[in-house]
Amino acid sequence: LVNVGLFSLWQPFIYAERKVDLGGLTVITLMLACGAIWHGWWLLIVWVVILAALVGGRVMFIDHRPTRIFYLVAFAYLLAALLFWLVPQVVPKTLLNGPALDREFAWGMPLFLLLMTLLPLSRESDRPGGAMVDLFYSLFIFLLIAVLVLGSLAFMLLRQAGYFEAVINTLVSISALLLLIGWTWNTRPGYTGIDVFFSRYLLSIGLPFERWLHRLTTLASDENEPEQFLSQALAEMLDLPWVDGGSWVAGGRQGSFGSESLHRQEFPGQPLLLTLYTRHKLSPALVWHFHLLAQLANEHYVAKLRARELQQVSYLRAIHETGARLTHDVKNLLQSIDGLCYLAQTVQGDDGERLELLLQRQLPQISQRLQQTLAKLQKPQSEIGGMLPAEMWWRIQQQRYAGSSVRFVADEIDPQAMLPTTLFDSVADNLLQNALLKRQVENGLQIRVTLAADASRLRVCDDGSAVSDRVLGDLLQAPVASESGLGIGLYHAARQAASSGYRLRLASNQPGRVCFELHRCEAGDDPAAAAASA
Repeated sequence: LVNVGLFSLWQPFIYAERKVDLGGLTVITLMLACGAIWHGWWLLIVWVVILAALVGGRVMFIDHRPTRIFYLVAFAYLLAALLFWLVPQVVPKTLLNGPALDREFAWGMPLFLLLMTLLPLSRESDRPGGAMVDLFYSLFIFLLIAVLVLGSLAFMLLRQAGYFEAVINTLVSISALLLLIGWTWNTRPGYTGIDVFFSRYLLSIGLPFERWLHRLTTLASDENEPEQFLSQALAEMLDLPWVDGGSWVAGGRQGSFGSESLHRQEFPGQPLLLTLYTRHKLSPALVWHFHLLAQLANEHYVAKLRARELQQVSYLRAIHETGARLTHDVKNLLQSIDGLCYLAQTVQGDDGERLELLLQRQLPQISQRLQQTLAKLQKPQSEIGGMLPAEMWWRIQQQRYAGSSVRFVADEIDPQAMLPTTLFDSVADNLLQNALLKRQVENGLQIRVTLAADASRLRVCDDGSAVSDRVLGDLLQAPVASESGLGIGLYHAARQAASSGYRLRLASNQPGRVCFELHRCEAGDDPAAAAASA
């Protein structure tokens, strides 16, 4: 009883502060009763082997050198007590060849205790149960000692050898076997070590979790709806051997899977609250594993919520850009119509015939541009439009701006050159309207438009002030602040150019020479990347 009491104070499994309930007291009472009934040398042998295994397994977690030596001395004492005193008690006297060492053990035992008393212990070892015990190492040491004892008895029985001779033969056999295992354990060139198979076995313990994680990633790529994804992913937990069912709440949605059981464990998160019903009470390690799985499901769910929000924001942005684009086109058409109305109101005398010719030229163009604007509204993605001979497009622009201060300069245009009408109309309208608005602020501003002979380059320049640094950062990259509109005209023109294989850039930004240039990208160039670097 004294031995069991001291073991209860030393045991590393339960903290000394913990109260033992009625079930624990019942188990201890039954164990003491069984020990009292079957008390004998064999019970003492088993008890000492268990103590030696626990002490040996505890050594692996101790870094303090004196404390480690303390436990090694204790292990040596238990092993010596087992081999020199306990096991010889169950061996027949006729097989005990050689001198008995029980007297030497009795005289040497105080030396073990004295050495253990003189060794300083670490502060962590002052608390009972404060150190951990490696179950694997303890089991391994238990089996080694059991093999040593039983092997010695087997040598004595089979070879009719004495006890100490049998112990030595067993120690040599165990040493040779451990040496062979150590030699074959590590991997070498041309040979796969045993450690590979052992590691593969240990890793296979987590296969249920790995299968669920694989299924989670598959659902994350296949299912776009957050609630459907979460419901299917959590329902896959029923394949885990510990789970009977569960329920979840995320935001305003909730669901359940499987069936309820006695054991319930909650895993709170934000926004996911997961409750699992298990067949048995989960160990701390399994609780940690399931908490990690719940966090992974929660992160995927939050990512899908954000993806849906981004999709909605992109949809609203597309609506805004389409509306702003069409508003800008309609504004340009209204400006053209206002100009014609102003001319009609101020016409005098012989100017009527000139006005009639101007209306005959301009009204069909305005009608065509209005039809193109309506076509954009019906099919926002069709931005390129039809192709038109560059020479004809150039004459149309000259006629449209015949009454303004815009000067058109071009070399002899190739009759075979073609250009995208919608793109060049949009870019020219934006650049020229901005230049004309700038001319209202800066009197005497000269505007010059040039077109390359092969229609690969269109340039609009003026001799006014340079673009301010405040506007220059976002120019052609994002909508900019504008006092005369939504500030999206040049941004849309740059995007439209990039989608059509062209690039719109600010070629020059110096006082007296401000030039915007639209040019065709060469083969292999990325228009979008070029626009972003402009």
